Amino acid sequence: MAKTIEIENLNVFYGNRHALKNINMIIPENKITAIIGPSGCGKTTLLKCFNRLIDNNEGVKVTGKLLVDGENIFDPLAEITHIRKKMGLVSQRPFPLPMSIFDNIAFGPKIHGEKNKAKLTEIVQKSLQDVSLWDEVKDRLNTPASRLSIGQQQRLCLARGLAVEPRFILGDEPTSALDPISSKNIEEKFIELKTKYTLIVVTHSLPQARRIADYVIFMYDGEIVEHGTMNDVLDFPKNERTKEYVFGKIS
Repeated sequence: MAKTIEIENLNVFYGNRHALKNINMIIPENKITAIIGPSGCGKTTLLKCFNRLIDNNEGVKVTGKLLVDGENIFDPLAEITHIRKKMGLVSQRPFPLPMSIFDNIAFGPKIHGEKNKAKLTEIVQKSLQDVSLWDEVKDRLNTPASRLSIGQQQRLCLARGLAVEPRFILGDEPTSALDPISSKNIEEKFIELKTKYTLIVVTHSLPQARRIADYVIFMYDGEIVEHGTMNDVLDFPKNERTKEYVFGKIS
């Protein structure tokens, strides 16, 4: 298993609350890892650690290491912009920027210094093609992104993340606000993208985890209870608490 992301004794505290407890984990490369577990178990907190969005919370304290390509991203000297460039994020609800479709995609590359209009145009087209949105919007790139359907907006946000050439894609329940057809589009796109990226997806849906995940992490009360291949965790769980969750006795 390639060690592009390795977590060592990671603990997160929100004030006096111990939100993540001694997390030790290797995220497999070019796979989809699904993080599952009941509400409040720490799934999103763990996801936010990967791109340091955990820093946006007041009173947060982090101990341990989270190594990305060998760099401890919680080192006091770590440069956050450089870390976040590696991580494309797709949130629960799409949040297109209040600007055109073109400018939404070009926003990230511009922040990172790209000023050449021809290059930006190339990036916008490729990013939209990568999420199968180009043919739907190529004739209206200068119209507000807010006019897109919610499913199109979610693919736009995915394209916006891809435009900065990340190494990893993070999904925080990325289909929870979508209709079944739009959800299917996002799931299929994730499966295609794992040839180029490592994906980490928080999901409340066990059927979704079965459809897209290569690897599954089951969390409970801030701890990783069990992790392994999708079949191992969802079909043949070893831990009693995992069995209760997977087979519907706890939720």
